[in-house]
Amino acid sequence: MIEAMRPGRTDPVGVPESDAGLSRRLWLSTAPVGLLAILFPDAVVAGGQIEEPLADSVRSALSAAVANDAPPIPEFADTESRLNYLRWKGEMAFRLRRKKSDFDTRREFLQTVWYESRRAGLEVSLVLGLIQVESNFRKFAVSPVGARGYMQVMPFWSRVIGDGDASRLFHMQTNLRFGCVILRHYLDRERGDLFMALGRYNGSRGKPQYPNAVFESQRNWVFKP
Repeated sequence: MIEAMRPGRTDPVGVPESDAGLSRRLWLSTAPVGLLAILFPDAVVAGGQIEEPLADSVRSALSAAVANDAPPIPEFADTESRLNYLRWKGEMAFRLRRKKSDFDTRREFLQTVWYESRRAGLEVSLVLGLIQVESNFRKFAVSPVGARGYMQVMPFWSRVIGDGDASRLFHMQTNLRFGCVILRHYLDRERGDLFMALGRYNGSRGKPQYPNAVFESQRNWVFKP
């Protein structure tokens, strides 16, 4: 997702780029996503869904899936399920402490990720791994192609299945809701093939770098009670 500079291109103040600078940018443009995520953890290296025509029924279903603004309050069928959730949240809050130092912010974020992942039928560890690759847990991250927020949602989605207000993609629950619904949509389109669905989410369908980076990051968020 990082664009290489063309030979002879200048920086914003009109100074020609050095050979070393050009070489570095060309390397960044071809380096694997997973390697970039490790070497440059604060860089946005993903987030480029491609706008595609949607059938009216699909558009309506996706719009309905993102329309409910109810707060992400988990509900449990029994006490054991609730205890497992609390154990998960406590462990994930500990693992996430270096990314989000404020405890209340971590708690709210994790509760919302858990709720939206489960709502979309996705593994929570997968969604956390995707967020790590996409934005490194930065709420206001913006990619070079304009994708926004935790899950790097492209602004066109707010027009296609939302109310058209792309600024809302920086709202935590809205961004996580859109991201999870979009990934679920791609997973359904790929008939359950997660590798291909992740590639479609990144705009690199069929290429291994992005799915492999997400799978690698997912390992950081697997919880074993």
